[in-house]
Amino acid sequence: MTMYPATLLAAGLGWLGRHGTQGFALSIFLGLALPQFSAAARPALPITIFCFTTVVFLRLDLRVTAGLLRRPARLAAACVWLIAAPVLLIGGALFLAGRESLDPGIVLGLAIMGAAPPIMSSPAVAILYGFEPSLIIASVIVTTIASPLVAPVLVEFLAGAAVPLDRASLMLRLLIFIGGGMAVAISLRLWLGLERIRAMKANLDGFGVLMYFIFAIAAMDGVTAAALAQPRLVLFVLACVFAVSAAGLVSSWFLLRILGAPDRFMIGYGSGQRNMGLLVAALGAGVSPTTFLFFALAQFPIYLLPWLLGGLAGRIRRREAADGR
Repeated sequence: MTMYPATLLAAGLGWLGRHGTQGFALSIFLGLALPQFSAAARPALPITIFCFTTVVFLRLDLRVTAGLLRRPARLAAACVWLIAAPVLLIGGALFLAGRESLDPGIVLGLAIMGAAPPIMSSPAVAILYGFEPSLIIASVIVTTIASPLVAPVLVEFLAGAAVPLDRASLMLRLLIFIGGGMAVAISLRLWLGLERIRAMKANLDGFGVLMYFIFAIAAMDGVTAAALAQPRLVLFVLACVFAVSAAGLVSSWFLLRILGAPDRFMIGYGSGQRNMGLLVAALGAGVSPTTFLFFALAQFPIYLLPWLLGGLAGRIRRREAADGR
């Protein structure tokens, strides 16, 4: 009888894991529907980001990663593209539009989106879609580990002098987030063992959905009020974030297809879906209300696309399998 609550919890997490794409889509609408809890949940944002980081490191298959590192060209190319593609897309858009014509909070939001590593859920989405996840897992790990050094430089480059940024403080906070997540993951791997972690796949998927639900409630703080008070701003930001997500996926797909590269769908997915929460949590009080609104609205493609792209991803996976890729 004493094991029953734990068994029930494991079953519930397993159910969430098996319905992951629907859970992603539902959670953001629940976050909007519960605005009274958003302000109270906002302090949990750093906790959920830390949990995402820990789970990604926990699920890392060291044998597969070692195999990729022995032939590093494929992994290096994927990481370079995942860093460079959003910088080129957003940097080009800011150059054409002119930073001075935009609200500094929007400029910083775009800069954070371009500088952030791919979202932590990219490997989970790959698994849910049935793609072989080793390359996207390794790429997310490498770009996330590199982000304390790379992301502050890229934010400063994209935002320009008009948006002040304490690069050293941001680097330190990112190191604490990522280093702490790695330390907890290593401790759990030593305690549980790899076989037990593999057996917990559905439970870890469900835990990720649960964290995303909490994250959605916290991230939606102020969104409903902003939609009523500034509907044009909200629509403009939504257009921006969906355009970046679509452009990252489509441009990566076509270019990598021309180059004959495998895993192009998930690399494109990661190019358009960025872990802004990592940088927003690290910036803390330095994030203006407009930038936080941009970050909140940027969650819509992150939460909705895993559900909306399910059919397309299935067709691409079957075509790549038929081609022997």
